[in-house]
Amino acid sequence: MIKYPFLNIQTLALVRSFLLLSGLGLGIMLLGSGCRQQENKDKAPEGAAMVISPEIAQLSAELAANPRRSDLYYARAQAFYDRESYDEAIADLQQAWQLDSTHAEYLHLLADVYLDYFKSREALRTMERAAERFPDRILTLLKLSEFQLILQQHEASLKTIDRVFRLDPQNAEGYFMFGMNFKEMGDTARAINSFQTAVENDPKLIDGWINLGQLQAALGNPIAARYFDSALRISPGNIQVMHAKAFYLQSQNKLAESLALFREISALDPQYTDAYFNAGLLYLDLDSIPQAYKQFQVALETNPVFIEGYYYRGVAAEIMGNKEQARRDYEQALRLAPDYQDAREGLARLQNPGK
Repeated sequence: MIKYPFLNIQTLALVRSFLLLSGLGLGIMLLGSGCRQQENKDKAPEGAAMVISPEIAQLSAELAANPRRSDLYYARAQAFYDRESYDEAIADLQQAWQLDSTHAEYLHLLADVYLDYFKSREALRTMERAAERFPDRILTLLKLSEFQLILQQHEASLKTIDRVFRLDPQNAEGYFMFGMNFKEMGDTARAINSFQTAVENDPKLIDGWINLGQLQAALGNPIAARYFDSALRISPGNIQVMHAKAFYLQSQNKLAESLALFREISALDPQYTDAYFNAGLLYLDLDSIPQAYKQFQVALETNPVFIEGYYYRGVAAEIMGNKEQARRDYEQALRLAPDYQDAREGLARLQNPGK
């Protein structure tokens, strides 16, 4: 295992995986908030004219002929949202709702747009409005509870789930949301009980199994492995579960097994950036620097704006003695994130190698 004064690979690997798979890793843990995890490649540069996709052009033509069709405004809003054209999506959704206020999904999507547009208050107000308009719609109440959780309004979120249980006392996703709130509040025992009830009511609720495994692992309980394995039996080849199990193996210092699982993930989904990145961290920890460099290289090929990928490829290059490559990578990381202190320190090391 390598030891460098400027790098604690094992700790960084665990932190990276924990952040990806923790309860507030919204893209994979919650119930579809719509938050983006990476930049849309089709998004127009700031200040540039938006390029109209064929889908949007077709919907616009249909709307010109049918200006009272709320469903067309909703469809075009979804297309705008997919391209991160938030203002246009909001305008279309407001028009769709004005034409027909019987569709909860219009407000659901509007809340997602506001949230991704960093307008969290508007997002929450939109979901509160939806719950007032559709007080007996369980999916709407669950989504409101999710948004309240995102904004750390735990008591409000729990009260909203109580409304769900009045409609459906055995609702598995309600118990899951209970668990998420208790987990974020630091009440591990109640979180475990809630997740356990969730998977008992719906054994296919994969996120429940994952959270049970994570919480038991944090307690040092070897039963954690059973939860990950249970999830994989229910959903073989599920990358979310495989990543969670790989992190667990990593935390148990079973690095070879963890690496094997990350390689399996990469074979299933060659565009899954984090599998290459975490494999690179593990190779660094195993003092296999050229292999680590290759993994970071592939990670950057799948995501050219992956800031940490540039930094760690620079680290691997620096260790191998390729100072020029390391400099380029540290500088690129800083171009993407000017406050990235690790990259700044990397450049300082290269400029003052004796210090």
